[in-house]
Amino acid sequence: MIMQSVQDGVQILRLDRPEKKNALTGAMYSALAEALETANQDDEIRCQMICGHEGAFTGGNDIGDFLSYAGKVEMADTPVVRFLRALARNETPLVAAVDGVAIGVGTTLLMHCDMVFASPNSLFRSPFVDLGLVPEAGSSLLGPALMGHARAFELLCLGRPFSAQRAYEVGLVNEIVEDPDAAALACAREIAAKPPEAMRLSRRLLRGDTKPLEDRVEQEAAIFAERLTAPETVAAFQAFMTKKASA
Repeated sequence: MIMQSVQDGVQILRLDRPEKKNALTGAMYSALAEALETANQDDEIRCQMICGHEGAFTGGNDIGDFLSYAGKVEMADTPVVRFLRALARNETPLVAAVDGVAIGVGTTLLMHCDMVFASPNSLFRSPFVDLGLVPEAGSSLLGPALMGHARAFELLCLGRPFSAQRAYEVGLVNEIVEDPDAAALACAREIAAKPPEAMRLSRRLLRGDTKPLEDRVEQEAAIFAERLTAPETVAAFQAFMTKKASA
């Protein structure tokens, strides 16, 4: 469900579950986390690229799959939190190609990317509050830093959808292009061709101390876990699953 390949020093991670709009399962989160962790130890991988399929970057978390293991283990031990930690600790340049929907973590993971290319029909949405939950992936820290409090509130708390143009205007997307896969791969190859140590050190300087981000990921995860048993969250999940079953 995660297709991996390496070309010209670029590790390509393609979300490959198009029949479910690339909704992420625990197995997919684990594969992505392992790929990110491994790349930091592999000198041959100088850049990473994450992409989906036409019409769907990712529909976000597969809620049915998530509920199958949520509550059975500590939230800190779940595949999704392992992936979020890997994002926060990632030291290898990361590029994303977005086409179509980018829901939930599909939007928040982009805040960890160094370059993001999106097609004109891309749509970004973070419906955490609608499900009785809170933002994740360190987005409660990265979002305001990237786009200011008001815009971050609009995206992460109100859950309003952002078009590709809106995402570009707030700094979530670098370029709007007709073929984001091709543009992202070209950029990733450009990054990979540069002196690798200078690139990593420069990226580290730009990103600064990652401890506050790592701490925020853990804080969000702890609150997220508490919210899973809140009455309004349970009701929201039940309504979502009922709507999904009748669709």
